[in-house]
Formats: sequence, C-alpha cells, structure tokens
Amino acid sequence: MRLLGRSAALATAGMMLAACGGGPGGGGGKISDDKLVLAVLTDQSGVYADLSGKNAVEAVKMAVADFKAKHGDKAVTDKIEVISADHQNKPEIANSKAQELYDRRQADMIVDVPTSSAALAVANIAKTKKKVFIDTGAATTELEGKQCNKYTFHYGYNSYMLAHGTGTGVTQDGAKNWYIVYPDYAFGQDMEKTFGEAVKAAGGTVVKSDPTPFPNDNFSTFLLKAPNLDPKPDVLGAMQAGGDLVNLVKQYNEYKLRDKGVSLAVGLMFLTDIHSLTPDALAGTRFTDFWYWNADEGNRAWADKFKAKTGTRPTAVHAADYSAALQYLEAVQRGGTDKSDEVVKQLEGHKVDDMFTSTGTIRAADHLLVHDSYIAEVKPSSEVKEPWDYEKIVKTIPAAEAFQQPDPACKL
Repeated sequence: MRLLGRSAALATAGMMLAACGGGPGGGGGKISDDKLVLAVLTDQSGVYADLSGKNAVEAVKMAVADFKAKHGDKAVTDKIEVISADHQNKPEIANSKAQELYDRRQADMIVDVPTSSAALAVANIAKTKKKVFIDTGAATTELEGKQCNKYTFHYGYNSYMLAHGTGTGVTQDGAKNWYIVYPDYAFGQDMEKTFGEAVKAAGGTVVKSDPTPFPNDNFSTFLLKAPNLDPKPDVLGAMQAGGDLVNLVKQYNEYKLRDKGVSLAVGLMFLTDIHSLTPDALAGTRFTDFWYWNADEGNRAWADKFKAKTGTRPTAVHAADYSAALQYLEAVQRGGTDKSDEVVKQLEGHKVDDMFTSTGTIRAADHLLVHDSYIAEVKPSSEVKEPWDYEKIVKTIPAAEAFQQPDPACKL
C-alpha cells in the first residue's frame, strides 16, 4: 500500500497498523497465517486430466488475479497462494492428500476433485478438519444428500441434472428402451440410478444395466451384447466420462452400433472428449452441459484469456473452478476473515452472478449451487467454423427444473 502526501509520522503509524493486520490487505487481523491458500486437488495424469487437471490450477489462478484486480488495496489480503495435488482418482489417495493439504500445506479450501468416490473422501476430511471444500468435478448427489456436511459445497453439476436433461429428453424423443453401461464406482452407480429413474418417469424402460471396470479401455463385451438384448434397446446410455468415454465411443463406432439400430446417449461429456474423438464421431449426439465457452460474448472473452494461458479452450469444469475460487475469495472479502464458519455463512444462500452463471444460487439447505443448464448437440465437422466450437445449445433448462429439491437426509 502506498501512502502519498502524508507526514512521516502518519506513514509510520499506517505501516504499523497494516503490520498488525488493521490496514487494507491485512484482513483486520483475521486472516490465518497472514495468507490465503487455495488448493486444487485433481486428476493430473489419468482419465480426467484433460477435463480438469493442470488447467484447473490455471483457472483458479485466473480467479485470484481477477479478485486482486477488482479489490486492489481494499482486498482482505494480497497474499493468496494456489497449490495443487494429484489424487489419481483413488479415494484413499484423495483422503491422504486432503489431510496433507489442510494440515501441512495450510490450505484454507480445496476445490475441483473429479471422481465421486474421491470427492466423498475429501468431503469427510473437510468435515473433520472444519475446512471449506468446493467440489466442481464430481457428479454424485451424495455430496448434497445423506453425506452432506457444513463445510462441503457442490458446484457445477450433478447426476440428477444430467439424467433429467439427457435421460428425459432422449426418451421423450422416442428412444424408449435403454441399455445402460456405467463405471462401477460411486459416480457410475449414482448415474445408473438417476438415469434409470428419469427414463422410467419419461415413459421409457431400462432393458438392462451393466457395471464396467474403472478405469477401462475395452468395452467390447458390453457393446457386442447391446444389439442382441431382448427387447433390443433403442439407445446405449454411456455413463462413462473422460478417457473412458473416449474409449467407449471409439469402440461403439467400430462396431457400427448406430447402423444396427442402437443410438448413443452420453450421460456426461466434456469439450475435451469431443476434441479427442473429433466432432464427426459424435455428430448429432445430445447431452447435458452446464457451461460452454462460446455460448456468449462473456464466456468467450474469459475463454480467450484461458486459451492465452493454456493453449486450449476451457471445459465446463475449468469454468466452475474459476467461479468457485472467485466466490470463495469474495466470501472471505465480505466476512473479513478466512475462518471457515464465517466463510460458510457468507456462501450460504449467496446469489452467484459471474462468468460461470448469472442465475446461480448456493442453497443454504444443502450447499448445492443451482443454476440454468443446457441441452447441447455435437455439431458435424461441416458446421464447425473454428477450432473447439463443437457444441450447439438446443435448449436452456431453468435452474428450478435442472436440479433436484433438497434431500431431507441432508443434515448440515
């Protein structure tokens, strides 16, 4: 902080006050360790590394930079550090890494965490340590259900939103008989449950559902089975994500299941999946998305900054990481402290209006961010006018319809 046009005595007094935490940037003495530490716990080398991974760290750093630019000398602190760790999509590693981040590396909050089983492990540590955790990468509704807790927030999407977008829409469009294949861990199990419920509610039938190994690079057993089921399914509901989804879709196309009358519905898909497969491999496939980089000028402007830093376009998870980190920092700013209970109080019920969403509300009842979502369709390559512009937004699902009502089992 620069003091201009002041006497030497006043300048000295001001510097002493700031050193005690009483001036701008000092947080009124309420910032622990005189700094904020934001930890990105993610998949740095596995099946979810592209949709999250190292670029999630860059998204959080962008949030820190924008927060500092907005508040300047009035920021609660100018000492903000971004750190990261790799959970390798394993809940036991996520558990130990979360403890290390909170305890040894002094993290004030953890963000990102793809893989639902890993996210649930981190949520449990956040509860025990009484530290903030904002998950942007996992889909399980357990985070706001019976495994919810005071210090955990679910931010971006969940399996209910995906199922009641894609599952309902595809069934209503005429694909009544479903064969669902899902990865055999918390995310896949939740997706199988919520998609089954959505399909049945829309008048459809789940002919069969099969768990698949996670991670997995060979889905031939399940794909060859699909056209021979009785009754024959109209659609294969693929609940895999990231690298597993890429492998499944490649093999789906190799076996020409579409030509055999079994169309493809994808439970969860990201921009990086389409890029890996190419648009023509998925042309016409509809799925539920929760943010798209080229949906409007505001999204695109942020995506241009992201691309300048990373060389690639952001996924919806990257955008959610940015928003979650920014909203955490703003909560600290409003409360004047990084004490977890006060930050939680500032986040509960907060209306989110930023680059990620202008319709968001963090529900106080269960800490779920509810916001508009979208039915998107993959463009054929003939309609792609520039790299990475692979999606066409078909329909907006209002926030009140996109997400489930609070679960009575959630006791914060």
